[in-house]
Amino acid sequence: MSLTSPTHLPDDPNPLTIAGRPFRSRLMTGTGKYRNFDQMRQSVAASGCEIVTVAVRRVQTNAPGHEGLAEALDWSKIWMLPNTAGCKTAEEAVRVARLGREMAKLLGQEDNNFVKLEVIPDAKYLLPDPIGTLEAAEQLVKEGFAVLPYINADPLLAKRLEEAGCATVMPLGSPIGSGQGIRNAANIQIIIENAQIPVVVDAGIGTPSEAALAMEMGADALLINTAIAQAQNPAMMAQAMGLATLAGRMAYLAGRIPIKDYASASSPLTGTITS
Repeated sequence: MSLTSPTHLPDDPNPLTIAGRPFRSRLMTGTGKYRNFDQMRQSVAASGCEIVTVAVRRVQTNAPGHEGLAEALDWSKIWMLPNTAGCKTAEEAVRVARLGREMAKLLGQEDNNFVKLEVIPDAKYLLPDPIGTLEAAEQLVKEGFAVLPYINADPLLAKRLEEAGCATVMPLGSPIGSGQGIRNAANIQIIIENAQIPVVVDAGIGTPSEAALAMEMGADALLINTAIAQAQNPAMMAQAMGLATLAGRMAYLAGRIPIKDYASASSPLTGTITS
């Protein structure tokens, strides 16, 4: 199945802009958990995404499934988002972020100072460390990075990170890879309503309907990896996620009808036949 529908809205009144760089697609994808590189390449293309995240440590160490990953995609067409996955402390994350910036330069993206910041000390639940994340973010901003921090859906932390100079905030919908969907809707809504930087819902989305829901709430973008990579047909799921992201954005801009406690007839009552 080939992608025949658009993945971005040409006349979006507020195009997605991160650290001064514009993007048409509001879906970001990842490179992990695919069965092979062919599925990954097909999925990235089908999704219509322009940003793809790469785990720096796994590429640097040639971890299983990541050998040759840097060469597997055409980085002249896709913006690399190096991430600090696997880092348990702020210090580790800062070091890996620096490696990621150098990796992007080696692949031809000389002006790429983006980093997806992950500080995750817990191996079971994979929930981000708020204190370590803030510490690392403050240091990386000082070093000129455009920091995209992965966080719990904590409105106060999101505001602190914005004040520290982060380029986005990336609250989780539910735990990484869980497919539980948007379990933190109320807090994510607060973050969206108060943020002056893009809000990217990251982690937990399992279906296109959940992707659309996040966008309907007013999220600026989504990052979806496991739901695509582990689908029975990853490329088809990638296409579905791309279209759902677009549909959700259009619905948000269009404005939904109010929810009522009573019925409201679709047809006008004037001119009806009466006895």
